[in-house]
Amino acid sequence: MFFGSYEYNIDDKGRIVIPSKMRQDIGEKLYLLKGFDGCISIYKEEDFHKFIENVQALPYEKSKVRAFLRMILSSAVELNVDRQWRLLIPRNTLTEYHIESKVMIIGQIDHIEIWNLDSWNAYKADKDQEFEINAEGLFDFNEK
Repeated sequence: MFFGSYEYNIDDKGRIVIPSKMRQDIGEKLYLLKGFDGCISIYKEEDFHKFIENVQALPYEKSKVRAFLRMILSSAVELNVDRQWRLLIPRNTLTEYHIESKVMIIGQIDHIEIWNLDSWNAYKADKDQEFEINAEGLFDFNEK
């Protein structure tokens, strides 16, 4: 399970180190996908296969499903983890997500998100304002 946030740097070759607290049971192969809200999503192999099973169940005859599948699956890249726990992110992906050097790595239970640090800070500042309102709408807090 992934959680927490970690500020890291990407090296000149486009490599990023996986935070030590996220390394447990990660395996040698990961999958990068287009994320939501302007980030990159990275899944362990088993969680990527679960994700694929879920999207396979979507009704392909619907145009929104086809568009979603085309965008998400065309972005998929298999990544290998090296001995120093680094991932080589493709240059075109770094460019698309405006990632140059500083990133924020966010744990999201079944996947990791990689954000341009400035984009993350802007997103966080915006969503912090809505945190309690969103929580109230998501959870049923029965008063006793």
